[in-house]
Amino acid sequence: MNRRIPYVPGELNVIDTISGAFGREHTLRNTPVTPRENMAALFYDKHPYWLPQPGESTTLMSALYNERLGRGGPAGITDAFGIEWEWVQSAGGSIVRPGEPFVKNANELKDKIKFPDIDTWDWAADAEATKLDSRLSNTVTFVNGFWFERLVSFMDFAPAAVALIDDDQKDAVKALFADMTDFAIKLVDKYCEYWPSLDGFNIHDDWAAQRAPFFSMDTAYELFVPYMKALTDHIHSKGRYATLHSCGRGESRVQCFIDGGFDGWDPQIMNDTRRLFDEVGDKICIAVVPDPVDPLTTSEDEQRRLGREFAEYYSKPGKLAHLGFYGAAAVTPAFREEVYIRSRQIFADAFRK
Repeated sequence: MNRRIPYVPGELNVIDTISGAFGREHTLRNTPVTPRENMAALFYDKHPYWLPQPGESTTLMSALYNERLGRGGPAGITDAFGIEWEWVQSAGGSIVRPGEPFVKNANELKDKIKFPDIDTWDWAADAEATKLDSRLSNTVTFVNGFWFERLVSFMDFAPAAVALIDDDQKDAVKALFADMTDFAIKLVDKYCEYWPSLDGFNIHDDWAAQRAPFFSMDTAYELFVPYMKALTDHIHSKGRYATLHSCGRGESRVQCFIDGGFDGWDPQIMNDTRRLFDEVGDKICIAVVPDPVDPLTTSEDEQRRLGREFAEYYSKPGKLAHLGFYGAAAVTPAFREEVYIRSRQIFADAFRK
C-alpha cells in the first residue's frame, strides 16, 4: 500500500467481528492494510499505519503446549516434566500443587529432569485443529517460559530465588537454563514448520512483584540475558519477532529485556509506560497503558479528546508503541476510535513529508 494515502472516514466501517481472548469480541474495520500488516510495519519499520490496539493481534492457543508445557485448565494437568498443576478458581489460573517441590536443590535437576521428545507429538493434528486468521498478527505464547518461571515450578519460589544467588547452585541453574533454551529453540522450529504464517513468539518469564524485581541487575545479566538472547536470535533468524510477558514492576530491568533481544514488552499497569516509551521506545516496543476513562462521568467529546491526545503523544515514527492489553479495559469505544483516526493521520502525514 502507498503509505501516503490519507485517512478517510470509510476506514471505520466494520467488516467483521472476531472472537478474542477472555470472551471479548473485536471488530475488524475497513482499514487500508490488515492489522497483521500494520503490526509488521510497527516492528520492522518503526512506522505503522496506525497505533495498534488490543484485538488486532491474537494468540495461537496450541493444545500441545498448553497441556504438556503450560498450566492446563480447570481440570488440572500433569505436565511433560511430571509437575502437577491445580486450578485456582478465584485466580482464574493454575499453580503447582502445594507440598513437596520436585527438587529442593538445583543440583538435583540434572538427574531428575527428563526432557520430552517433541518429535513424537502429533503436531500435524494440532495444526489442523488450530487455524490462524491471516488478517491478524498471530503469536504463540510460551506460558511458564524456560528460565525463572520454569525453575520456580521445579523448586517453589523461595528455594528457586535462593538458587540464583547460591554459589553452590548457580552452575546447576545455568545448565538448566542452557538446556531449556535449546529445548525452546526446538519448539520454535516446530511452530514455524506447522504454522508457517505465525508472526511472533511471546515468552513468559515473570521477574517482579508489585513493587520491585525479584533479583538484581547483576543476577539478571549473569543468569538470564545470555539465554534470552540465544532464543531471540533464533526467533529472529526465522523471520519472526519476539516479545516478552513479564509481570510485576520490572521497569528497572527493561535494559535487560532490550539486551536479551526482545522486540516488545507488555508491562503491567504498575509500571510507568509513558516514561518507558520516552526513554527506550526507540529500542523496544512498549505496550502503553492510558489513564482510565469512566464513560459514566466523561462525555463522549471528552473521551475523544483524550483519545486524540493519547495518539498524538505515542504516534512517533521511529519509536515503538501500541495500546497494550492491560489498557483494554481502561478505554472506551470512542477513545479507541479516536486513537485510530488521529494516529492514522499522523503516520500518513509523516510519510508524506
